[in-house]
Amino acid sequence: MAVDVLQSLEIIEVMENFISRIRPPEEIRSKLDIAYAIEDQSIIIFEIRPKFQAPGAVIKSPIAKITFVKAKNHWKVFWQKADLKWHSYKPKPTVKTIKEFTGLVEKDEYHCFFG
Repeated sequence: MAVDVLQSLEIIEVMENFISRIRPPEEIRSKLDIAYAIEDQSIIIFEIRPKFQAPGAVIKSPIAKITFVKAKNHWKVFWQKADLKWHSYKPKPTVKTIKEFTGLVEKDEYHCFFG
């Protein structure tokens, strides 16, 4: 089930502010950029880079993900390991708000999201 309209507005506001703070300078965004996507009840943050051997193509590499659990009214936090699978973020597996999640990603205390 997808998030409701009110949640969507909050998600967009928080995520747009977050992305604008962490995006690289405009002059290098053609080589590296950061974006997010809302997929059903999840939000995924990813890097965008040109594909090395295909100049016109881009690669989207996921950085972090949260999924809303309506029954518990919280968000589950995930990060992607080298095996390309999503794993629970053990230092803080759940958060109550999207803002709390963006704070975790921005701080990246354990170097799980940005390496």
